[in-house]
Amino acid sequence: MINYAFSYADLEYFLLIFVRITCFVYIAPFFSMSNTPRNVRIGLSFFLTVLLYHSVPRADVVYNTLIGYFIIVMKEAVTGFLIGFGANLCTAIVSFAGQVADMEMGLSMVSLFDPATKQNTTITGVYYNYMVLLMLVISGMHQYLLKALSETFLLIPINGAVLESDAILQSMLEFMANYIIVGFRICLPVFAVMLILNAVLGVLAKVSPQLNMFAVGIQMKVLVGLCVLFVTTAMLPDAAGFIYEQMKSMVVSFVEAMGGA
Repeated sequence: MINYAFSYADLEYFLLIFVRITCFVYIAPFFSMSNTPRNVRIGLSFFLTVLLYHSVPRADVVYNTLIGYFIIVMKEAVTGFLIGFGANLCTAIVSFAGQVADMEMGLSMVSLFDPATKQNTTITGVYYNYMVLLMLVISGMHQYLLKALSETFLLIPINGAVLESDAILQSMLEFMANYIIVGFRICLPVFAVMLILNAVLGVLAKVSPQLNMFAVGIQMKVLVGLCVLFVTTAMLPDAAGFIYEQMKSMVVSFVEAMGGA
């Protein structure tokens, strides 16, 4: 016969695991998209908590007052947020690459709401975001994120997070150093073709001053830019690989900064 006995200590420990997982799902890529139903996110967090509650080694949680338990809850919430934020931060790279590409193509004035970052971004940025999220699902990156979250309970036990501000700051500085490099590597085909096109239009403007190269150039930039995006579609898996490497690096560095090293 199955024993369904559940003490208050078990409930408190269960809720601590649930808080960390819920905060991670709330901000992590793919799971935090605005078009993902809230019931799905809550249900996913609950079932992950049930699975991890029976598989994660039990850690001692010592507190004396309600304020002490509240502090532990906040520590678990911050831990889940930072792990998810480390992964979600890398999705801003594709938005940056899309903004640079649209600036060169002349589409920077057109903006759309991006459900991944929950902010307005350019057309190419939304296109890159959707393609990277599609590659994320195809490559099983969402499974890696859930596996990484489950392993954090071994590296950072419940009430075992120690925030090291210097390590987190160092991780952010390393990310900012790679942010522009990876972003330009993604939009480099469009940027290079637009640079050559501007040079050609400049030469034509000198050769034929009677032609209105400004009006012709706007149309050519849009047409050539869209053609380059279509031709470079096969390069998107490599671009997604850059994002995933940065995502893994940020998650690992944030876990190490919270006492996982």
